[in-house]
Amino acid sequence: MCKIIIRTGNIHLQAELNDTETARALREILPLAGKANRWGKEIYFPIPLYLEIEGGKEVVEMGDLGYWPDGNCLCIFFGPTPASRKNEIRAASPVTIIGRVAGNPKLLDQVASGATVIVEQAQANSQD
Repeated sequence: MCKIIIRTGNIHLQAELNDTETARALREILPLAGKANRWGKEIYFPIPLYLEIEGGKEVVEMGDLGYWPDGNCLCIFFGPTPASRKNEIRAASPVTIIGRVAGNPKLLDQVASGATVIVEQAQANSQD
């Protein structure tokens, strides 16, 4: 697993990318930054990846990181979206799950549309 940091304003969240082809492709283009778009309790922004869906899911978990091929976007889910039914967290259309926030994803509720979000690989704790 590849550890990453998601920063926006004074919020710094650790996350881990999984071992999918899409997550490996994302790791290759880090660091990256984008302007947050809010859709309920989801933040998403365009990234320079143009990949097909990989094991797509519409209903996701709190803290999931997804790649949304319909919009070429990175999505961070931290609660219900306008498409959710009852207490589920539902993407607009299927996403590839590429990782998960290790910290408290609910902190992202403080992030407004237009805020800059930076995603970068975490630095190792020790020097080699």
